[in-house]
Amino acid sequence: MEKIDKLDKQILEIISQNARIPFRDVAEQCGVSRAAIHQRVQRMIENGVITGSGYHVNPKILGYASSAYIGVKLEKGSMYKNVIPEFEKIPEVTECHFTTGPYTLLIKLYARDNEHLMDLLNNKIQEIPGVVATETMISLSQSVKREIPIIKNNP
Repeated sequence: MEKIDKLDKQILEIISQNARIPFRDVAEQCGVSRAAIHQRVQRMIENGVITGSGYHVNPKILGYASSAYIGVKLEKGSMYKNVIPEFEKIPEVTECHFTTGPYTLLIKLYARDNEHLMDLLNNKIQEIPGVVATETMISLSQSVKREIPIIKNNP
C-alpha cells in the first residue's frame, strides 16, 4: 500500500477539484517547486493512487435522458466472472459492482428513454447466460456527486 503524506493529500485535494490546473499553480498553493509536484503526481500515478483524470460529460446533452441502477441476480454467484465481460460489451453500462445483499451485481447504465431502457433489459441484459432476475431503479435526480474526501476523514 502506497504511503500518502500530508503534501500528497494536499496535491490530491487540489487536482481532484480541477484536473486541468497547471502544476505551477499547485506548487504555489503547496509551497513547493513545480518539479516536486510533477514527481509526486507521477509517483502517485505509477503506484495506482491516481487512477485517471479528465472531463466529466453530461449524458443528457448526448441524448441519454435516463439513468438507472439494475440489481442483477445470477444463477450462481460464481458466474459473475463470465457475466462481467458481457456487461463490458454493452456501452450504456457505465458501472458494475459485485455486491452483497439481494443482488449478485449492481450495474449503472444510461438510456435515451424508457423504450431504450426496456430494450437494454429485455434484449441484452436478461439474455446474458446466468442472469435469472433483474430489478430496475430509475434515478429521478442525482443530488450528490463528488470525489471521496482527501484530507478530512482520511487517516
